[in-house]
Amino acid sequence: MAEDAKPLLIKRYASRRLYNTETSDYVTLEDIAAFIRDGREVQIVDLKSGDDLTRQYLLQIIAEHESRGESVLPIDVLTDLVRSYTTSAQSVVPQFLAASFEMLREGQSKMLENLSTFPNPMSSMPGFEALQRQQQAFLRSMMGGLAPARESEAEEKPKGKAKGKDEEDLEAIKKQLAELQSKLSRL
Repeated sequence: MAEDAKPLLIKRYASRRLYNTETSDYVTLEDIAAFIRDGREVQIVDLKSGDDLTRQYLLQIIAEHESRGESVLPIDVLTDLVRSYTTSAQSVVPQFLAASFEMLREGQSKMLENLSTFPNPMSSMPGFEALQRQQQAFLRSMMGGLAPARESEAEEKPKGKAKGKDEEDLEAIKKQLAELQSKLSRL
């Protein structure tokens, strides 16, 4: 576990090859994307200069996925991002994006937690637990690896919340996200 807490160090050689210092082998951008989807933090540095190249490579991974038709970012969002580099909004955009993704991660965690905490009349059916595990796996895959699965966290949290409170929390998150999206549109 302690190894997962520190970023996986990837060194870029002069030949532009990427070297995984943990496994002592070369990796591709797709390998790095897989590490990130699995919940690992990654740091990419230039071997010779020591410059941090992480941002550059993460943007390259995103650009490759977008160019293959795996579009996640709508054109309007991309356009607004380009505009933000030349306006006073430049200082607001990073905080807004970070807050939006944090809300999305929290929403995902709550949804997965709610699957296991809400009483379900079908829970007495044989095979229900297996079906519930499949639903949770499906939701995690649909969220595209935005956050690593936190099943141990969900198990540690008290499960006695009332259904109404969870729904209120989800509605509050939806409202906050809508407000943030509105602010971004105005920028």
